[in-house]
Amino acid sequence: MLAQGTAGGIVTGRMFQAAKPFVRELGLRAPTICYQGAWVVDTDSGRRLLDRPIASDLVREILAEFNSDDIHLQLYADDRYYCERSNRFSDLYASLAGVAPVVGPLKERFFGRSATKAVVVADPESAAKVERHARAHFGDRLYITRSYPEFVEMLDAGVDKGKALAFVAQYLGLSMDRVLAIGDSWNDLPILQRAGIGVAMGSAPPEVQASADAVVGDVAADGVCEALERFVLR
Repeated sequence: MLAQGTAGGIVTGRMFQAAKPFVRELGLRAPTICYQGAWVVDTDSGRRLLDRPIASDLVREILAEFNSDDIHLQLYADDRYYCERSNRFSDLYASLAGVAPVVGPLKERFFGRSATKAVVVADPESAAKVERHARAHFGDRLYITRSYPEFVEMLDAGVDKGKALAFVAQYLGLSMDRVLAIGDSWNDLPILQRAGIGVAMGSAPPEVQASADAVVGDVAADGVCEALERFVLR
């Protein structure tokens, strides 16, 4: 695929340092979209091509709403993430990201400071309640999405994966009708809706599959390979 001139890139909610090993292993050269689209990074140099943080006044509100003993909040800056304490939720996130948190008081570290994103990690039922509360409180002042059932992610209102994908397409001189996007969760809805061809994995939630142009197998069935064979290598 790469040999025939197709540009490939990762679009992820993860930090750049968590995505970088996969980018390098796959030999991808297109800019990497991370933090749900808040960052677009030149893969070779690590230079940020796009950076849309949450403003400091909204960070202060997030801390007021979600920084409590019974809610696990993580804030991100400079490609690191921070939380008040280590617990089973920080362990869950670290196991998936392959990156350990910086532990300490969030109000002190983020006083008057912006953040790349904020994430509440909770059991799925509690996470759903957090999402409803966040949407009711912040409205359209933040972009709020879910990547895993346990994660509620909050970002600048101008951020989503679809907008970042359009930025990268323009950067590469491509029209969006020449772009294939593959996704498997709620945070992938913007890329599936924005790309010329949006493909949902078989493991994606029903509403994500319904929004896609095509559905392929899950990871165990090599769904990504199926999508590339159907729409790129044909």
